[in-house]
Formats: sequence, structure tokens, C-alpha cells
Amino acid sequence: MALKNVLVTGCSSGIGLAIAARLAKDEQKRFKVYATMRNLSKQEALVQAAEECVGETLEIKQLDVCSEESIKDCVNDIPDRKVDILVSNAGIGLIGPIECQSIDEMKTVMDTNFFGLVRLLKEILPDMKRRKDGHIVIISSVMGIQGILFNDVYSASKFAVEGFCESLAIQALKFKLQLSLIEPGPVITEFERKVFEDGMKMDPSGVDDETANMFTDIYLKNYKSVFQSLGQTAEDVAEHTLKVILAENPPFRHQTNNLYTPLTTLKYADPNGDLPIDTFYKMVFQHDKIFNASLNFIKLLRWRSTRSFDLGKT
Repeated sequence: MALKNVLVTGCSSGIGLAIAARLAKDEQKRFKVYATMRNLSKQEALVQAAEECVGETLEIKQLDVCSEESIKDCVNDIPDRKVDILVSNAGIGLIGPIECQSIDEMKTVMDTNFFGLVRLLKEILPDMKRRKDGHIVIISSVMGIQGILFNDVYSASKFAVEGFCESLAIQALKFKLQLSLIEPGPVITEFERKVFEDGMKMDPSGVDDETANMFTDIYLKNYKSVFQSLGQTAEDVAEHTLKVILAENPPFRHQTNNLYTPLTTLKYADPNGDLPIDTFYKMVFQHDKIFNASLNFIKLLRWRSTRSFDLGKT
């Protein structure tokens, strides 16, 4: 059986790296992975993760999703320009009060997270439609379903992706194409570490004291705790992505974190939209002690589960 050509974006670290390595190391060798990144000088981590596959089931190429020319050059370098599976993963984050963020920063997030996907599809979709074959896999986020405090612009970019894909999916069906949104919750990666560090460096002088304190004393203070309690690894997300790719009837939406699913379910439980907003408000401002205790309890359960599993193997 011929290998399926898989183009993955944003592979220098995190989820993109994990997906590229997992597909390239597939024991049945079903994929030829074209792992791309904006800056090829950052390829060392990927090479180390899948060293035995480089030049065989893995090729590393330059691609900047913010450049139509870069995308075209990369696709032209793939035999017959044939992309069977597109994994659109490249993205950037932004947290903090909007008063402290420039419009240019916001535009950069939208240009990368949303228009980056649009540029990829403008180049790759026509051939998929002509062949009536292809699978488009987008690494979205639960924040494309439910906005989170101080993630306003990032959530907006993911909401744009989700709405765009809901519309496109109807057309895709006509051409026998598959379209899947992978929606992780918190994922422990270099991406998140950089977002947190940028948040810590943010100058709060452009915002009122109450909002500044809310960001530093509530949001940033609990950031690590949330990730330690609810966070997945990039490798876990990669396994979920592989299962979606291999599914006979891939789902349109797939959330990767069962611990986070109850929070996104609130969005669908109340047509008025008040329930999730009211719930998050109370969690943050009225029941913060209970919320933190719950996070610590989940963290303890996960630690004990891991310990139990490890001891069982030895």
C-alpha cells in the first residue's frame, strides 16, 4: 500500500513535533511525513525525536504559514504536489488584558492561527477536491468552543478557525473529503511555557489596578496549577490525532482531554450562553478555594494513578 503523504506545520516543538515523530515512526510505515517549520535552525529536537526516520518516512522542510510564497514552495517540493493528509498545527498564543496588547500583536495572532490555515487550504484544497480524496486535520483548542479569562484574542483566533471549518466541512462532504478539528485543553509544551513567560513580562501600567491584580494574582498565580492538574503531554495529543487519522469515519470534532470536557459541555447545556460564563465567574471569584482544592485533588489522583501504573510494571 502506498504511503500517505502527510504535511504537518509547526513541528519545531510541542504538539507538531510530537505528531510528526509519531506518524513517521508508525510501525506499519503508512505515512511519509513532511514536517515543516518556519525556522529550520530549530529542527534539532525533531531530528532527535525521530532520528531513525529522517530521510525515510520523515523529511523536514521550511514553511511559514504567514507567507503564501513559502507555502507554495514547500508544496511544490512534494512529489506531484500530492498531500493526502494536512495537519495544520502552527500557531502562537497571547494572554493578558487587551489594554496591554497592541493591535499589531493581535493581528499577528490572527494572521498565524487563522489566516495561516486559510493560506494552507488555498494551496492544498484544490488538488484534494480534484482527486476527491484527502483529510484535513486542524489542531484547534477547547478555547475555540469556550472563551477563557485573559485569553480573549487567542480564543477569538480559535473561534474563527472553528466557524471557518464548520462552514467548509459542508463543502468538503460534497468532494468526499474528511475534515477534523482536534481540540486539546491545557497541554504542557514549550508553547505554553513561552506564553506564560510573555505574560509575566507584560507591562500592566496600561490597565486599571483591579484588572492588573486579577491578571497577576489570580490568572498567572493559578496558571501552573491548572496545567499540572489538567495538562496533557504533546505525545498524548499526538496519539489522539493518529487515532482520528486512522478512523474509518473520522469525527468532525474530537476533544483530547476528558478532564476538561465537563467545562466545555456547559456551552451546549444552556442555549442562552449564561451558564458557562456564570460558572467560570463563580469558580474564579467566589469559589476559588474550592476550585484550587479540586485542582489539587485531581493532581493527587493523577499522581497516584501514575505511581500505581509504574509500580505495576516493575
